[in-house]
Amino acid sequence: MKLIEIRDILDCEVLNGEDQLDRTVFAGGGADLMDDILSAVAKGSVLLTGLTTEQVLRTAKIAEVGAVVFVRGKRPKAEILELARSYDLPVLRTRYSLFVASGRLYMNGLRGLDGSW
Repeated sequence: MKLIEIRDILDCEVLNGEDQLDRTVFAGGGADLMDDILSAVAKGSVLLTGLTTEQVLRTAKIAEVGAVVFVRGKRPKAEILELARSYDLPVLRTRYSLFVASGRLYMNGLRGLDGSW
């Protein structure tokens, strides 16, 4: 699924990476615990999270996540977005909860990793 599709399905605001919306992600998942991301994430997947900390982006970078979507309308601080720019990591935000955002993506064909997310 292309990031532009995710943007439209979740009615997202693009906070970083407007020029990367043609990037394809192959899976998705939601987590607020960084250990869960490291143990169950797929390279190039989209991460949905309610955390807007530097650790989220650093973990996403290590796990080679393809994009991050902040849920519940949360807006990260400017320094977090600056870090995303330095990582060339697309960052979006949606007003939907983690549960609803995950469900909307699932209903539109995006799957998790063999049930682990």
